Amino acid sequence: MKHIATVALMLNLGVASVYAQQTSIRMTFSGNGAPSTIDLKHPNSSTLEENVAGNGTLGPFTFRDVRAAANSPQASSTCAGVFFPSVAGGGILRFQDGSLLKVNITGGGDCIDFVHGVGHCTLTFQIAGGTGRFQGASGGVLTYTETALPVLFDALGIPVFFTETGDITGTINGIAMQGDPQDAQP
Repeated sequence: MKHIATVALMLNLGVASVYAQQTSIRMTFSGNGAPSTIDLKHPNSSTLEENVAGNGTLGPFTFRDVRAAANSPQASSTCAGVFFPSVAGGGILRFQDGSLLKVNITGGGDCIDFVHGVGHCTLTFQIAGGTGRFQGASGGVLTYTETALPVLFDALGIPVFFTETGDITGTINGIAMQGDPQDAQP
């Protein structure tokens, strides 16, 4: 009887540790970005969005974020070009099993190199919960890093549609991994 109780306790603790563990994330993606029809109504900003898909630690995913970026550039010690900070927004990652992971933007922005016609975007997201295997997700920070190249220009020659490639890295607390994480291709 003691053995059964001990095994039951070990199984219970083992399952609990799966949900309480911190999981390191690395995912790569490609997709597009453009001004958004959604208006976040944040003062002195324009609304942008990215729609990307990829694969990584948590399996195949899509990601859409909508964010307000300042209309006026600001100084940045990490940007050699012109820096437009992101001031509000969030996103949803959708995984192949239907699970959703919600995130809120906490910082970052776009560094535009007008000489070379390329943008570099780095955004920081705080985990804000989810559904399915992300039901208990809490804490953790994800960093979204991309390179954007213009594809389409408006009548004034201003780029309005971009290709985007990059990666998402960071940690998530309290998720249940499905399958063998080694099966996912980063």
